[in-house]
Amino acid sequence: MMLAARGFLDVAGKRLEYAHLGPQPSEAPTLVLLHEGLGCVGLWGDFPDRLQRATGCGVFVFSRAGYGASDPVELPRPLDYMQREAREMLPPLLDAIGLRSGVLVGHSDGASIAAVHLGQIRDPRIEAAVLIAPHFLVEDMCVAAIAEAKIAYETTDLRSKLGRWHGNADVAFRGWNDAWLDPAFRYWDIREALETVSRPMAVIQGADDQYGTLIQVETAVELSPAPVITTILAGVKHSPHREAADATVEAIVRFFRAFPDLSVSRAPEVAR
Repeated sequence: MMLAARGFLDVAGKRLEYAHLGPQPSEAPTLVLLHEGLGCVGLWGDFPDRLQRATGCGVFVFSRAGYGASDPVELPRPLDYMQREAREMLPPLLDAIGLRSGVLVGHSDGASIAAVHLGQIRDPRIEAAVLIAPHFLVEDMCVAAIAEAKIAYETTDLRSKLGRWHGNADVAFRGWNDAWLDPAFRYWDIREALETVSRPMAVIQGADDQYGTLIQVETAVELSPAPVITTILAGVKHSPHREAADATVEAIVRFFRAFPDLSVSRAPEVAR
């Protein structure tokens, strides 16, 4: 199929909104962007455009079910919702867009989904992953920050702000927030997926990330049998692609160039 610049796809019983830039996934390497726990297509801002210009690759962005203009989900979300996304939703999505080869680029929850997919699904079309502020295990400071977000949602204009981006702000927020604050979620752990990763990974994190310490980065380096290239950005918090977009894009391009066998490394701009 030929993807329009914007539209909807039916995937595993859900209607998902998407945006696409550059060459078609069936014709050229494609970067598949996986958003954070409160993200959607629109909340990536101009980052997809920056990536497309810097690499020459196709860039495919979509809102997971429960976010943006995609179909809603039933609450509460299961506590393994990220693993389910990696195993049950991402494979048919990649089939639906006709992906030939590419890289998963995930932020926060999206980075965790990418790690599970890379380590456990091991789709030969996915040649690498870029993990921006990933979580592999739950830290106390992360839970504390998410608890603060709940207070902000209930007492400030955060709900109305999210309503500008999500068809149902309560579903988007509570699906993420309720899961992370569930006492049983303290045992959530996807480190096992890292132990079977066979493709290179880039891990990019802000030095001042309020949702995770460098333990997350160190965990990827220690457990992955495949190469891991890390970038720690000084003065940056949880969203490097928004707070330090140029540095984040540069780190991704350097990562691609470090592995000349990747199809993305031969994309027009990267190969220069």
